Amino acid sequence: MLELNINNETSKLRAVILGSAVNNGLTPSVEEAYDPKSLEHILAGTYPQEHDMVNEMEAFNTVLKKYNVTVYRPEMIKNYNQIFTRDIGFVIDDTFVKSNILPDRERELDAIQYIIDQINPKKVARPPEEVHIEGGDVMLWNDYIFIGTYKGSDYKDYITARTNMAGVQYIKDLFPNKIVKEFDLVKSKIEARDNALHLDCCFQPVGNDKGIIYKNGFREEADYLFLVNLFAKENLFHITRDEMYNMNSNVFSIDTYVVVSERNFTRLNNWLRANGFVVEEIPYSEIAKQEGLLRCSTLPLIRD
Repeated sequence: MLELNINNETSKLRAVILGSAVNNGLTPSVEEAYDPKSLEHILAGTYPQEHDMVNEMEAFNTVLKKYNVTVYRPEMIKNYNQIFTRDIGFVIDDTFVKSNILPDRERELDAIQYIIDQINPKKVARPPEEVHIEGGDVMLWNDYIFIGTYKGSDYKDYITARTNMAGVQYIKDLFPNKIVKEFDLVKSKIEARDNALHLDCCFQPVGNDKGIIYKNGFREEADYLFLVNLFAKENLFHITRDEMYNMNSNVFSIDTYVVVSERNFTRLNNWLRANGFVVEEIPYSEIAKQEGLLRCSTLPLIRD
């Protein structure tokens, strides 16, 4: 049996599901693009190649192994993108929640079923159909659960709106002992620099009391100020619009003071080191072209 335990984003990682870029399929058509950044690269002819993405993910896998993390991988589906495991499920405390994702991605859940089968069935939850929620929007911070959402009346028109208010309510009902705080995110179907696809595209905690934040990712200034008040402004690294576009807030913590980051994030990586973090730099800029990065391609199962 897998005894799940996730209470925050930064405690020592013991077990994780890392996505896979093997047999990733052809470059999607314009119609198949799930987000504006992928669309941009499809149109420009710069969409990432499978061998480059496989190499990037193996560099990530090597770092995880270096820290003695148990790494699970999804079963391979031929010609299918299985990189972003964060979308398909998430763990809160000792419970695995299956996401209600875009319908044509349901097979990705089947590919990790062999792992889910090792969890006590009473600790596996599947929300009802009207509940939309993806792991990139769900962030644990001890007593808090932060959830990214989109409150616009045009929610259904946005393929980039992934978690609805029914999703927020579902988590409130499932975890009544937690403080659930939702954040209304800026969405765009056409401009990746103005699209916070998930909460982890514009905010993520690091260490015990610090965080990376993009102020303009929040539709309401009050949501941004909530985090400033909780973490204190001097503890937050503010990223620019271009840094948000390059996914600077989508790093991944293996331990309280160990962060895996993209090697080109010079300004961020310097700030992390100046604040006492060990930064494990790896190449991940090809995967970033699909509007996802390090946190997006992991599904943590156990942290101390």
